[in-house]
Amino acid sequence: MDYLTVGREVRVEFEEKKSIFIGHIKRVECEEEAKEFVEKIKNEHKDATHNVPAYIVGENRMIQKCSDNGEPQGTAGVPVLDVIKKNGITDTAIVVTRYFGGILLGAGGLVRAYSKSAADAVKEAGIVLKVKGVPLSLGISYDLLGKVQYHFANKNWHIENIEYTDEVKILFNCESDKLEEVRKEVTEICHGNLKINVGDEEYYFKGENRLFQE
Repeated sequence: MDYLTVGREVRVEFEEKKSIFIGHIKRVECEEEAKEFVEKIKNEHKDATHNVPAYIVGENRMIQKCSDNGEPQGTAGVPVLDVIKKNGITDTAIVVTRYFGGILLGAGGLVRAYSKSAADAVKEAGIVLKVKGVPLSLGISYDLLGKVQYHFANKNWHIENIEYTDEVKILFNCESDKLEEVRKEVTEICHGNLKINVGDEEYYFKGENRLFQE
């Protein structure tokens, strides 16, 4: 199952009527990691008026948690969680830190401020697609290299690396649902004169035409 998550850990900050709002966001792999991130931010901002957490974890967004952390009910945690939901992302934890500036924002103002902080954090972090894929190793003779490279370029398939030994070894990360297409087309180009080694399936990030892992 393919799904969306955030690209990187960032923090953003803005001021609203003298209150400082700091949005922290991180991609997480499990609920335990989300909880650790929340505690880390709380410890870093022990002197803050509020540290409002929200996270969604799991391919099917099965785990969803949030807290108002002392703000009026429904004005902080839920708006932050809603930002995660509306962006269609998962495996994402956000903590919005607030340093109170002495001016009350009212319920509507709080909802807008916490929503903005979370939305700004998501925008700054970027959204990436996670897909299931497999590493492919194609062993071919030197005289076939040009044909294979030309075909990969036409199909917009990214070659990760080429190794030159007694044969040419092309390394390519392939989306699982495209595996048979790639296998069939490369076999036809090489008239069956190649070795194909398929690695274990796992999740990759998809950026344009490339699958990669951090």
